[in-house]
Amino acid sequence: MLFNARQFFVVGLVLLLSGMGHAKAAPQWWQPSGFVSWDWQLTEPFALDRDVAMIDLDLFDTSAQTVSQLKSRGLRVICYLNVGAWEDWREDAAFFPQELLGNAYDGWDGERWFDIRQIEKLAPLIRQRLDACKAKGFDGIEPDNIDGYTNQTGFALSASHQLRYNRWLAREAHIRGLSIGLKNDADQAAALADEYDWAMTEDCFAEGWCEQMMPFIERGKAVFAAEYTDMDMTTGRFCHEAAALGISAILKNRELDSWWAPCL
Repeated sequence: MLFNARQFFVVGLVLLLSGMGHAKAAPQWWQPSGFVSWDWQLTEPFALDRDVAMIDLDLFDTSAQTVSQLKSRGLRVICYLNVGAWEDWREDAAFFPQELLGNAYDGWDGERWFDIRQIEKLAPLIRQRLDACKAKGFDGIEPDNIDGYTNQTGFALSASHQLRYNRWLAREAHIRGLSIGLKNDADQAAALADEYDWAMTEDCFAEGWCEQMMPFIERGKAVFAAEYTDMDMTTGRFCHEAAALGISAILKNRELDSWWAPCL
C-alpha cells in the first residue's frame, strides 16, 4: 500500500501525539542539582544582600514583598516551616487541637511535638501554611522536624508513621508547585529520595552521618548542609569533605542569624 504526503503527515502526527502521551512531564517546581550557593536566616539581624543562588527564610517573618525583591535578583527563596512541632508564638498556634500536642521539644522553649499519626486533623492547618508559602511567592519549603519518630514526642510514632506523613507533605507541596527538601531524617533518605527534590542536613559532618544522604547525590539532587559554631566546627573541619561528597555546606550560628561562612 502506497502512502501519499498527506497520509504520511497524519500517521507521523498520530505517532508523535501517542509518544507525548507516554512521556513523563517535567516537574514544574525547583529541582536543584550539584553545588548551590546558599544561606539560611531565621533570626534578626538579617543580611539579604548576599550573592547566593538560594536563601531559606521563615514563612511568618518574611513578607511577600521581600520574597519578590529577592526573586527579582534571581534568587530561589525557600520557606522555613515547622511541620512536626507546635510553636506557641505563631499566629495560628491557637487553632491546633490540644490532642495533637505532645511532649515539649527539648532545648526549644515554646515547642511541642505534633502527633503526625493524625494527618486528617493536622492537614487543614498545614495546608493553610503551605498555601501561605505559595501565596507569598516562595519557590519551595524546608519542612522542619520531620523525624519525630526518632525523638521522645509523647506519642508512639513509628518509622512507618513518619514515612506516611513525609510522603503526604511532598505530595501537598508538589500540588502547589512548591519544591520540598528532606530535612535531616537520614534513616529514611533512601526511601524518600525519589519523592523529595533536595535534602538539608544539620550537624551531619559534626556527627558523622552525611554519607546517608548520598541517595540524593546519586540521583543528581542537591544536598545542603548547615554546620554550627556551637559544635566547635570551622570551615576547615568540613569543607574539604563536603566538596568530595558533592554537598553544599555552610557554617552558621545555631540561632541562624546573619552570620555566615560558606564553603563555596
